[in-house]
Amino acid sequence: MSSLCHTSAVLVFFVALAVGVGAQQSNERSCDVIGDESSESQMERALLKKLEPLSQMRFNVTVEKGKTENYVYHFRVCREVNSTLHDFGGLVQTDRQNGKTTVIGRINETQVFNGSDWIMLIYKGGDSYGRHCSGEKRRAVIMISCKRGVTASSFSIISEEREKEQECFYLFEMDSNVACPAEDSHLSVGSILLITFASLIAVYIIGGFLYQRLVVGAKGMEQFPHFAFWQDLGNLVADGCDFVCRSKPRNAPAAYRGVGDDQLGEESEERDDHLLPM
Repeated sequence: MSSLCHTSAVLVFFVALAVGVGAQQSNERSCDVIGDESSESQMERALLKKLEPLSQMRFNVTVEKGKTENYVYHFRVCREVNSTLHDFGGLVQTDRQNGKTTVIGRINETQVFNGSDWIMLIYKGGDSYGRHCSGEKRRAVIMISCKRGVTASSFSIISEEREKEQECFYLFEMDSNVACPAEDSHLSVGSILLITFASLIAVYIIGGFLYQRLVVGAKGMEQFPHFAFWQDLGNLVADGCDFVCRSKPRNAPAAYRGVGDDQLGEESEERDDHLLPM
């Protein structure tokens, strides 16, 4: 009885844990495009939906520059890096020397657009710069390039542009198949026509066979639809090939001749005279 109770308690614990994890995932905040919801374009909504397969993944990259800079960048696609902080941080920098975290960009100030084989995701509204860029808020630009067969890989930082007065940004890149355009069908018009023709022939043969066998009651080769027609057609084709492909004229003389009377010559009438009665 005690073992049964223990097993039931374990099952209840795991069920509760699964429900809690599912509820936490469902309550996670997602990308909010800059501007009113009514001003969001269909293209932006479509791109955000296209990025959904990456939303449950986490990406990290470490950058070391001498002894003064040693950072780790944490990135999530349209999700908060640390949902317990409720700071909308979609890309966060952590200083490995002192543990200080800096939000580079927030998912509630998102911009997204694309090209033929790339998607540009921008998080604005990060923590303010100190002495650089006139103290404006940080911004993260993530270039997602097409790479078929790969869900996500090669997340890395390209550069940090902070020597300007305004419009400073951190530039990152990664590869993913979500940025790839839909593959066009490789079937040509001829291939489509050939497949259609073969399908019609298959339907004709199978349907005709079933009709001849089940309705007409034919047996053997007679079960083939329109057997007499195709048999005659085959004979006509054979005659045509014989006529076209014959290497000798149809009226050419034979290679041998029989022995005729004209080859025997004339016999002398006097050969049998001695047999006549005298």
